[in-house]
Amino acid sequence: MTFVQLIDCKTSQFDEMNRLLDTWVEQTKGKRTATHSVIAKDRSDASHLIEIVEFPSYEEAMRNSNLPETDKIFQEMVALCDELPTFTDLDVVRDEQLYAATARRFFETIALPGELPPLDSLLTENYHDHDPADEQDNIGMDAMRRGLGMWRSAFDLGFVVEDQICQGDRVCTRWTWTGVHRGDFMGIPGSGQQVTMTGSTIFRFGEDGKIAEGWWEYDLLGLMTQLGALDALEN
Repeated sequence: MTFVQLIDCKTSQFDEMNRLLDTWVEQTKGKRTATHSVIAKDRSDASHLIEIVEFPSYEEAMRNSNLPETDKIFQEMVALCDELPTFTDLDVVRDEQLYAATARRFFETIALPGELPPLDSLLTENYHDHDPADEQDNIGMDAMRRGLGMWRSAFDLGFVVEDQICQGDRVCTRWTWTGVHRGDFMGIPGSGQQVTMTGSTIFRFGEDGKIAEGWWEYDLLGLMTQLGALDALEN
């Protein structure tokens, strides 16, 4: 779960504080686990600063705090403050921008070559999948992996995300998929032909920030036409 820390402080030495934070970023390059950082100044009190730091998880934030460089910078930061800074620790329970990034990462992950990586960081254990190509919905991580395995064994996958729309706990992704037909697909043996398919997927996210449910719509007829399946039926 994404974790955010708010650092609230007062200082009359803003420029020195700014340089100190630059030093911290430089000294922890390659070690720092923060994914995003914002420093804001109170419009009604120029000495009042708040730093908002985002981490992939609480555990990653603690790993960052335990860096020797962090401890040294913290002591110097306290010396620049007019009073002792306060810290507020927050677990992110809803972030539409984060949901969009997770959806994009899902498509990147399922297209990776080789064995399908674990999906635990992306999907809930009881993920519910609605796919028009399946008579029954896939429910659960194992069922989803089997469904993806059918596509991955038949094609070398590659997704391009064309559009994403976020609203509440839902992310709609319009994508274009390109692949080489390597193995059997619905009774059609691998042909080595490059094919393209377009589609859209709506993901619903759970409170843990993982994908809990998905609805797929894609141009299966167009794909089968490219594979010559309709020609065979006409003949």
